[in-house]
Amino acid sequence: MNIKILVATHKKYEMPRYSYYLPLHVGKKGKNNLGYVGDDTGENISEKNPYYCELTGIYWAWKNLKADYIGLVHYRRQFKGKNKQENSLFDTILSDIEIKELLKEIDIILSKKRNYYIENLYDHYKHTMYIESLDVTGEIIKEFYPEYYKEFEKLHKRTSAHMFNMFIMKREYFDKYCEWLFDILEKLEKRVDSSKYDSFHARFYGRVSELLLDIWLETNNFKYKEVPVMSMEKVNWIKKGGSFLLAKFTGKKYGKSF
Repeated sequence: MNIKILVATHKKYEMPRYSYYLPLHVGKKGKNNLGYVGDDTGENISEKNPYYCELTGIYWAWKNLKADYIGLVHYRRQFKGKNKQENSLFDTILSDIEIKELLKEIDIILSKKRNYYIENLYDHYKHTMYIESLDVTGEIIKEFYPEYYKEFEKLHKRTSAHMFNMFIMKREYFDKYCEWLFDILEKLEKRVDSSKYDSFHARFYGRVSELLLDIWLETNNFKYKEVPVMSMEKVNWIKKGGSFLLAKFTGKKYGKSF
């Protein structure tokens, strides 16, 4: 198997030592060289990174990377493996051997679903972000991909999702997903003016895409295996939880990533 898993980063950081992982500098265009492959080579949309987030890396892989399986993780979020060594957090991420074994059983590996418990996915987006981008995405799907609209409507009921755009996927499926995803986002660009939002909320393309992954998977009835996600940095869960509750009960939108 030729397996490549992008490690999306915008800064110098400790990287996985396994051979399947490929550090990728996303949003590289016009930036200083970090010593990693940049998403500004070949056919690319690197300049859209302030809006598309890690999707510029996914696009780069779609257009330029040759591999049987392609995946994406983040410099500060990784798939957790079963290795119990604790000399470093990087000793506990999903290893080459574990990845290869999983891909013998299934063609798609995803992050374990994140549960929101007290509200559905649509309401969570509405409370924390500006709902326009998600509503317009629904209009695009209904118009151009009506077979997917039933799953889109389930955002009003579902309380969990595979977040962070983290996956490892067989190339055949990856190509089909990217073709569908980037067509929708290109149409979204023409219908929503991102310039009216601040830099944090203008990144709605990346956030909408997190919800689109499950819509694509469930409509096509693809089977997958879930793997836990681990953070490589400390998470302030009190602050994160507080912001979540403020958004739900007072309407205060998120102002930064956690």
